[in-house]
Amino acid sequence: MDLVASLQSELESLRSRIKELESENVKLSAWLSHCSCQETKEKSNGSLVKNGVLDGHGKKKNKLRDLGCGTMVMHQFPKRYVALKVMYFGPRFYGFASEAQMDPTVEGELFKALERTRLIFGDKRELQYSRCGRTDKGVSSVGQVISLFLRSRHRESRGDNKYSGEISVEESCGEMDYVRVLNQVLPNDIRIMGWSPIPVGFSARFSCLSRVYKYFFWHGNLNITAMETAAEKFLGEHDFRNFCKMDAGNVHNYRRHIVSFEILPFNESYKADQLMIMKIKGSAFLWHQIRCMVAVLFLIGQGLETPNVIDALLDIERTPRKPQFLMAPEIPLVLQSCEFEGLKFICSSDAKQALNEHLERECRSYKLQAAIFHEAIISTSVEIDDNISSERTKKKEASYTPLLSRPTEPSYEERRKKLDAGVRKPR
Repeated sequence: MDLVASLQSELESLRSRIKELESENVKLSAWLSHCSCQETKEKSNGSLVKNGVLDGHGKKKNKLRDLGCGTMVMHQFPKRYVALKVMYFGPRFYGFASEAQMDPTVEGELFKALERTRLIFGDKRELQYSRCGRTDKGVSSVGQVISLFLRSRHRESRGDNKYSGEISVEESCGEMDYVRVLNQVLPNDIRIMGWSPIPVGFSARFSCLSRVYKYFFWHGNLNITAMETAAEKFLGEHDFRNFCKMDAGNVHNYRRHIVSFEILPFNESYKADQLMIMKIKGSAFLWHQIRCMVAVLFLIGQGLETPNVIDALLDIERTPRKPQFLMAPEIPLVLQSCEFEGLKFICSSDAKQALNEHLERECRSYKLQAAIFHEAIISTSVEIDDNISSERTKKKEASYTPLLSRPTEPSYEERRKKLDAGVRKPR
């Protein structure tokens, strides 16, 4: 009986959608009738192409794209300004933002889906598009937020939405199921988690109150107590120029405020080794700031540095140039959440169920891959020949050079001086 009721419900939903499509078709026909490019003569076997009918070769013309009316027609649709909460698994992507001219990017895949579903029209400026953060290559997120104008089923354009933590029935009733529509066409490693109406003055970047990142790592032999002592020194507002990749051409203020920095056990272990997380909350972060902070904390956890090195690196008068050191790997870093005043994300029950089922399938898939590697470990039943020399045993352990004794990068002032000289240099 439940199956019959479910099928009847789906049938009613399809009938309702057919009526909506028929209504939209009537509107499109009316708009096309007033389009100046309605008819296009093509001398292809003497045929006349009109509003997308067959040409002389029997091929159907795209009545919007080929006649150049697509943008004009799409602009007639009502729209509303919304925020989308985005999840993505980062290893496959060259970061979130598409400006780096490297593919694929998360943003690039999102806009492909938005265009394919006809939810957007116009360029990013017309859409008033903004993103909360531009995560680096390999970094993941379960709480990225973007904002932009999307097509709406409401007759009047809605760009003056108010949000106060609760979304009224009127706001969501009858609206497009943005989560379901987009998740049907997005790749498996990107998902929309929810949407929310927002006012036109909203910016996913500048309206954000704080961002929370998590960094996963194995406990191993690290001195967690020393790392926690060092992490407390990051709290508050500091100049973090020695904990980032400096962009002197675009960034002039390197002061950032860290609200909290916790080191906590995660609900996962392997062969008695506990998986841990660093949870960092701040108003905003510099380029590679988290990975640089984590890298120094690892050195402290290994006993190679003392917690006092944090004080020295935060004192830019004492240490005006950043010592050279490698950042922590990017794969374990996750943008966990972007926090906004009163913003509440929603999605339909069907979309929520489909989302959970998808994430569970992906989780099972990666656990299955881990099981295969574990099987390889327990299957390495080979004999050891002590007569074969090992390059690893021959190499001496490299002596450690303390951070404050290492070669340094140019200071901000030196970088600016070089940039200014390059601008003034005659051609």
